[in-house]
Amino acid sequence: MPVRVYASKPSGLRPALVYFHGGGFVFGNLDTHDAVCRALANESGAVVISVDYRLSPENKFPAAVEDSHAVTVWVAANAKRLGIDVRRIAVGGDSAGGNLATVVAMRCRNAGGPALAAQVLLDPVTDLSSFETGSHRELGEGYFLTRAAMDWFKGHHLASADLARHPEVSPLLATDLSGLPPAHVITAEFDPLRDEGEAYAERLRQAGVPVTITRYPGMIHGFVSMRGVLASGRQAIQETARFTRSIGS
Repeated sequence: MPVRVYASKPSGLRPALVYFHGGGFVFGNLDTHDAVCRALANESGAVVISVDYRLSPENKFPAAVEDSHAVTVWVAANAKRLGIDVRRIAVGGDSAGGNLATVVAMRCRNAGGPALAAQVLLDPVTDLSSFETGSHRELGEGYFLTRAAMDWFKGHHLASADLARHPEVSPLLATDLSGLPPAHVITAEFDPLRDEGEAYAERLRQAGVPVTITRYPGMIHGFVSMRGVLASGRQAIQETARFTRSIGS
């Protein structure tokens, strides 16, 4: 499976971020998120591992989950030769990649390892079972990501509609979120996914998981990837880099 490893000059064992790109489980690859991963690696000093997981509809759920989990296990097993402190590995991603990060964290918890130190969730998808939150209703048209697009992604990603309530599809519906690693969550004011991302953060907090959450005013879905033209995108990268740098410290 293709991965791309980003690291600045060697300086001993460092934290790592296993990064899963967004794109609705249908689009995206190592190149679409190259700038984001480079910026995170440069600004955090961490090793960033970008994962080119299989995409739908050719490879429907759970292919992306299985690939993402497999790479995370591989990174932990090869931490030393990658210059990584095995005690300071995080998973993260944007949009669909944020969904994969939450699910990989659950899989690692349920399997008894590898132990993860954090999860980084940028505009995450947390519930494909229903698009009836306030932000979906209010922002489903005219704000870049649309409700119709979410329906289209869902139809491509899942082999059957009943899978939408599976906890590895909609982690917001998981019955037990305890024992998961600390989370750093970023949402955007004008993102249809805003409410489900913030609801997931709140459920983590209620389960006893340490959570930091920032809502960026005036921003739309995917603004972190628009750092070249949006000051808030650069700020979100810097905030995420600070969190990544502090993992396990």
